[in-house]
Amino acid sequence: MKINEIKSKIACGDLDKRFIRLYDKSSINAQRERYLAALDSFSSIYGDEREVNIYSVSGRSELAGNHTDHNCGKVIAASINLDIIAVVAQNGTNTINLKSEGFRQLSIDYTKYSEPNPTHFGTSASLIAGMCRGFLDNGHAVGGFDAYCTSNVLRGSGLSSSAAFEDMIGNILNHEFNEGKVDNVEIAQLAQYAENVFFGKPCGLMDQVACAYGGIVSIDFEDTKNPKIEKIDFDLTAAGYNLCIVDTGGNHADLTDDYASVPAEMKSVAGFFGKTHLRLCDKAQIIENAREIREQLGDRALMRALHFCSENERVDRMKTALKSDNLDAYFDGVLESGRSSFCYLQNVYTTKNITEQGLSLALCLTEGFMKNKDGAFRVHGGGFAGTIQAYVKESDVASYRTLMDSVFGEGACLVLRVRPDGAVKVNINE
Repeated sequence: MKINEIKSKIACGDLDKRFIRLYDKSSINAQRERYLAALDSFSSIYGDEREVNIYSVSGRSELAGNHTDHNCGKVIAASINLDIIAVVAQNGTNTINLKSEGFRQLSIDYTKYSEPNPTHFGTSASLIAGMCRGFLDNGHAVGGFDAYCTSNVLRGSGLSSSAAFEDMIGNILNHEFNEGKVDNVEIAQLAQYAENVFFGKPCGLMDQVACAYGGIVSIDFEDTKNPKIEKIDFDLTAAGYNLCIVDTGGNHADLTDDYASVPAEMKSVAGFFGKTHLRLCDKAQIIENAREIREQLGDRALMRALHFCSENERVDRMKTALKSDNLDAYFDGVLESGRSSFCYLQNVYTTKNITEQGLSLALCLTEGFMKNKDGAFRVHGGGFAGTIQAYVKESDVASYRTLMDSVFGEGACLVLRVRPDGAVKVNINE
């Protein structure tokens, strides 16, 4: 549709049902304004006579399985009602022009930027080029387009803004040039390829799958080419709890080595047994060889390996708890995961700057707040800086948010809901 036609339909409420499904009923007006503003921004950059489509990809929250996916482990994750949206029009060239709100416009000729380039590692351009290369290598079509994006998935918040961006490029390529025939799991796998190979960052597959798939899912990455994904039908809001994410505002500069050390140390323990990743190793065997492992690889590598084994077992218990509506057992798993991450995985603060421990402080304050209350909490996502996760009773959310905002700044505590759809086309009548 032409931009003015879509704007008229949004203003008349023709997208309200979609907004309720993707966000919630209370935010209809805010989403109308957000989408209309995105269409206006596209018009100001690329012209108002274009025929466009609108796309959305959610952020994600990791519910269980902290730092397990990169060693072919198990996780539970959920799509959330924060997302990146894009207004897109094909341009009939080999160039992708993309303007993200708050950033300079990118122009990438995917025929010229078709191989990894270390000088572009860590850039959005490298992710776009990597997604195009991945689509082509998998036998899919690509093409040029003009896009305007805006996101409320905060960068560095542990809600996977980078994975949502990667999935968004795949979402656009899928619907614009492949008739929507590429499934979201494959898009997620291509997004991981783009981040690993073109962006230069080692990562697992959980973030990309969770952003693209939708709802609460358990994912088993034993076979990374064919991950086992199972939808879990559980409504946290109906159970009387809110999922709160607290952004501690930590400095994310120079943390790549910290993140990379976790999979590297886990895989070094796997290598001790001649294996490529820890999923192929037995916990009892690791303990039996603990003395030799710590002598060769150090205590932290050994503890991180044991965290992986225990966390994998914990994911199974937590999945069973959710499927049987046993929230107490699920919360026990959340707390156990948090303790293991702090003590053994050791991803709550970086040793490069021990004076900055926002995650530790947030966990400490949350533990005090939760005393004699129902709920649970843990480090969220990759760790080292960023966010914690807390399950807070609806009646306690206001006071919890007040506490967290008073320490970490206004708006630090995000109150989220799980959304049923991940990467989608958000057009009228879709």
